[in-house]
Amino acid sequence: MERLKLATVWLGGCSGCHMSFLDLDEYLVELAGLADVVSSPIMDRKDYPAGVDVVLVEGAVANEDHLEIIRRVRERTRVLVSFGDCAVTGNVTAIRNALGTALPILDRAYRDARLLNPRLPHEPGIVPQLLDRVRPLHQVVKVDAFLPGCPPAPDLIHALLLEALAGNVPSFAGKAIFG
Repeated sequence: MERLKLATVWLGGCSGCHMSFLDLDEYLVELAGLADVVSSPIMDRKDYPAGVDVVLVEGAVANEDHLEIIRRVRERTRVLVSFGDCAVTGNVTAIRNALGTALPILDRAYRDARLLNPRLPHEPGIVPQLLDRVRPLHQVVKVDAFLPGCPPAPDLIHALLLEALAGNVPSFAGKAIFG
């Protein structure tokens, strides 16, 4: 029998959710018996594989690269979990939305500052273009379960993963929050 495939993805956020995932301690050994981690920022893998059973996606969609990544992740994953408050609501990552588009933030940081060479940092292929608005995951792709928290508690992560890896979309994880 083929082992289940688990992945984690980090978009626009602080990495606190991944740190909470690593705080699973002895539960990580249990999860290792149930599934293989096939992609994660804590691994040296550049491409997201096909046929992933469950993915925890941390962070909001804040730039063009995030948009491309989350669409590819959704296409290649059975159960996508919006993992942490930035993924669920935009949280801290979306604070810039109050200023409207991304341009006022970029102007303030790069053009209005007393720099020797004031210019916007976008260089195609090097620095991704910011989206005008930061978006939580469910505004961009279909999300199967929501696990809010900043970061979510390790016990909740563990419980959700056990349910999801068993083939159940975890209803307790907040699926009803956004329909």
